[in-house]
Amino acid sequence: MPTLIDLRRRIKSVKNTQQITKAMKTVSTAKFKKAQRSVVESRPLWHNAPALLGRMARWAGARAHPLFADRPEKKIHLIVVTSDKGLCGAFNANLLVRAVEFVRERESSSEIRLVLIGKKAVNFFRNGPYPVDWAFADKTDKLGSRDRGRLARHLAQRFALLETDGVYIAYNEFKSVLAPRITITKLLPISPLPEAAETTAVPPDWEPAGFALLEALVPRYVEDQIAHALAESQAAEQAARMMAMDNASQNAEELISNLVLGLNKIRQAGITKELLEIMTAVEALKQ
Repeated sequence: MPTLIDLRRRIKSVKNTQQITKAMKTVSTAKFKKAQRSVVESRPLWHNAPALLGRMARWAGARAHPLFADRPEKKIHLIVVTSDKGLCGAFNANLLVRAVEFVRERESSSEIRLVLIGKKAVNFFRNGPYPVDWAFADKTDKLGSRDRGRLARHLAQRFALLETDGVYIAYNEFKSVLAPRITITKLLPISPLPEAAETTAVPPDWEPAGFALLEALVPRYVEDQIAHALAESQAAEQAARMMAMDNASQNAEELISNLVLGLNKIRQAGITKELLEIMTAVEALKQ
């Protein structure tokens, strides 16, 4: 049975831990609000861009740009976006499990190469059998447009040179504070919009020329979709960490209550024992 001093030390330790989790929740809440505002404001552009590029691909034709070419996927690049830090529940674990499932589904028919963003993804796939072309392991929340542009140009070049036949990206999409949605979406090739989804019967007049317009928009589209995945992942990460720290604080409060209850029981048992000893001594003196 633990002694009073052991229980007091444990209560103090749990209270110190609770202070840390509450502080981390406060910081995560502030970061989450900022990330959520950025994602919500930019979503209309990001979500409408695939349909716009798909409509342009349909108008221009599959031969208008190298990134429109749809061919059998013998070689695939998968971008995996995780966080650099932990303490966010199953945020990274669930995504990595889904990414491994995707890779195993495709590895029998395709050669898989990885692009890893986030320290958790780099550590997870470090000793794996799949080759890694790029790895960003530090400060992914501050991955600038320069690095995103380099990555987008690299992938577009690999696709245009027939060194890869498809580019996918796996990330946590922010849906609510309670849980993110694991999303694996296709970046390349850009598929034409289906006929059923076409709302304009008359093709447009290109101004400037079609190839010049596509040459400017298509690489920017790839970079923007990578930025979209990073922003969604950041918002989902902060929400997951905020909820994890809130649950940890509540669990610490329950543990403190149980420890205080056990401490009081031990003290009461000690007081009762001392009273019995005193009464026994008094009765012995009377005799």
